[in-house]
Amino acid sequence: MFGLRVIPLGTLHPAVYSVIPKRAIMAGTIEEALLSVWRQVMVDDFAVVVLDGRSWLVKRTASRRLRQVDFQFDGKNIRGLEQNPDTKSHWAQTARAGGKVMQFLADTRYIAVVVDGQVHL
Repeated sequence: MFGLRVIPLGTLHPAVYSVIPKRAIMAGTIEEALLSVWRQVMVDDFAVVVLDGRSWLVKRTASRRLRQVDFQFDGKNIRGLEQNPDTKSHWAQTARAGGKVMQFLADTRYIAVVVDGQVHL
């Protein structure tokens, strides 16, 4: 569909890793992991996020076409979701003003937001 080929997770060609910055591959703390995911999705516009040697596909939501990525860190499932600029929240206002905002959820609860490279837990 749309000329895209789905790559099984964790099976990227080794050459792909050579063009991904080192900061995108290893993350020691949750803050580093969230910042790395945010940078890969919102700044570098990667189609695949790589974290701790594993890869996850960046998808788009059905209705608003917002970027989202589901990944694991420290055994927990986390979802990174691009902020919808059309809501009334403070973070949406920041996104409307041109800020790069990504919300992070675990177990359907918001755990953090990264705005222009700043992690807010």
